[in-house]
Amino acid sequence: MNGTAESRVAVIGFAAADASVTTSGVETLVPVFEAALGQAGLERREIDFWCSGSSDYLAGRAFSFVNAVDAIGAVPPIAESHVEMDAAWALYEAYIKILAGEASTALVYGFGKGTAGELARVLALQLDPYTVAPLWPDSISVAALQARLGIDAGLYSERDMAAVAAGREKASCVETLLDRPYLRMPLREHDVARVADGASAVVLAAADRVGGRRAAWISGIGHRVDPQGFGERDLTAVPSASAAAADAGGLDGVQVAALHAPFTHQELLLRRALGLPDSVRTVAFGADAMFSAGLSRIGAAAGEVMSGRASVAAAHATAGPLLQQNLVCVLRSES
Repeated sequence: MNGTAESRVAVIGFAAADASVTTSGVETLVPVFEAALGQAGLERREIDFWCSGSSDYLAGRAFSFVNAVDAIGAVPPIAESHVEMDAAWALYEAYIKILAGEASTALVYGFGKGTAGELARVLALQLDPYTVAPLWPDSISVAALQARLGIDAGLYSERDMAAVAAGREKASCVETLLDRPYLRMPLREHDVARVADGASAVVLAAADRVGGRRAAWISGIGHRVDPQGFGERDLTAVPSASAAAADAGGLDGVQVAALHAPFTHQELLLRRALGLPDSVRTVAFGADAMFSAGLSRIGAAAGEVMSGRASVAAAHATAGPLLQQNLVCVLRSES
């Protein structure tokens, strides 16, 4: 989806935290809100719409996101919404809200305490409820099957996967990483994003509210979904990512990409699906904070544009098993 000249939307603030104090998220979110609003130059009462992404499964109770609303405050009254998935999709909702003229500013936030339980087992609940989920395969083992398929198809090697990890860790060399033991063959520990607690927030504004603020203009967003069943799709291809990029207006001219790839081989699959040449720099992320990781990619890509390090950046978020759902957001320095 692309905004018209009359309904442009920009990112004007971003903040993230790599820890979570409680499952309610309140103590974590308050300073994140303050940092994001401070960068945007807005007060809380100037936010027209609040939208969040989180999961009751991580908190272990129903309607857990309601507790997090305490971080916003009771006064003045707010317009609020929530999605039960990564907050990148909450940003999509807020983006539509502004395009529709129902809000001029929005604060989108995501939070999750992935270390509160066995995340690799919890994620089995997103698998096919009849044929796969009852087997309770952990997410790392499932990802190992995808990684092996890609290796057998000649799309990449374990060395290529280690090179991705070396770029993320910066202090490790490929040879050292390849000497490490397998976690689930062919995945080693460095191939799996570290489970982390965290939160992030992004402030959006319509063109008439941006003023002289630094901004990363959203030129397009696309979201596509592949079939849930593993036997219904080619696990070595990511057609929904390719389609989402096309819906966002294409990635021509992109200089930097922030990819949400919980496993190293998935970054390789995504670069191939998105058609990113080697010249496109990727923003490194060592951890994968559930339900804020995708939003953090949008914030990081916006940061590249707002800082002047790039004039065009792409952000990617994924949800579901093995890159089933993909969202692509393109941001530019010029509206």
